Amino acid sequence: DVFQSHEEDDRKVRRREKNRVAAQRSRKKQTQKADKLHEEYESLEQENTSLKREIGKLTDEMKHLSEVLKDHEKICPLLHCTMNFVTIPRPDPLASCLPR
Repeated sequence: DVFQSHEEDDRKVRRREKNRVAAQRSRKKQTQKADKLHEEYESLEQENTSLKREIGKLTDEMKHLSEVLKDHEKICPLLHCTMNFVTIPRPDPLASCLPR
């Protein structure tokens, strides 16, 4: 019985050690997974910030170009003739815009 009891104790010790190693491996795996997710998150945050900055620049450029276009529409004779052509058809709309 002493031998059997000693054998059971050995089995328990080995099982505990095995479980301890498995738990350690599992924690390490979870930590690596969390680290990887955190790195991906940081990368996406940087990309998001960069894209927001780019959108801001493009929005400013669009506003500027819209203002330039509005100013140009006020003085462009070709545009006025073309607009007249759309509302009142003429035989040759561009000929009336060109200087004679």
